Amino acid sequence: MPAPASALAFAMLAALACSCQTTSSAPTAPTGAPSASSQEAATADERAAQVAAEAWLAVVDSGAYAQSWGDAASFFKGTVDQGRWEAQLNGARTPLGKVLSRTLKAVRYATTLPGAPDGQYVVLQYATAFTNKQGAAETVTPMKDPDGQWRVSGYYIK
Repeated sequence: MPAPASALAFAMLAALACSCQTTSSAPTAPTGAPSASSQEAATADERAAQVAAEAWLAVVDSGAYAQSWGDAASFFKGTVDQGRWEAQLNGARTPLGKVLSRTLKAVRYATTLPGAPDGQYVVLQYATAFTNKQGAAETVTPMKDPDGQWRVSGYYIK
């Protein structure tokens, strides 16, 4: 019997304990009066994180779950065992079928998230239609790894 989607959510919440809800498709500015250069840097980071997230999602969509673990952020790999990740993702994604469409709905840059070390994160929310589930919501959270590359540190399907 495949693992339910909630098991995948648990695995990902262990990797990044964050419900990360946003209600706007516009990037959220940090508190205070940020400078134009900090806003530009956040926007550039959001774009780079989105590119990394969508490349990682393509790996997941292809069923290469072991590779998705290998391509994930170091924080993620230190928190979720590869075998457990593959089993959880297989149990959650396989029953959904193929991705029919995926639309970016919200983007939020953050430097702190609950249960995660301080760092640079971008929370991306997608409205996704699968063959067997039309109204899914995916949350993908890339973080900037110590080597300066954006890699996925969290993934949640609802």
